[in-house]
Amino acid sequence: MVEKLISISLRNRYIFIFLTLGLFGWGMYSVKQNPIDVIPDLSENQVIVFTEWMGCSPQVIEDQVECR
Repeated sequence: MVEKLISISLRNRYIFIFLTLGLFGWGMYSVKQNPIDVIPDLSENQVIVFTEWMGCSPQVIEDQVECR
């Protein structure tokens, strides 16, 4: 299969070059039109936990729930 593709490409060089340039141009156009945000979110992952623990302050509860 690969040998056939190479032999066809060598026999029809100008068509192959034209198709290659067309695909390259289409790719460049697609890259410029793609709205990707390249700034990653580097903030820490946070989980909000709602709980009640009678007689404990919020700081003590936070220390008990904290994941390491």
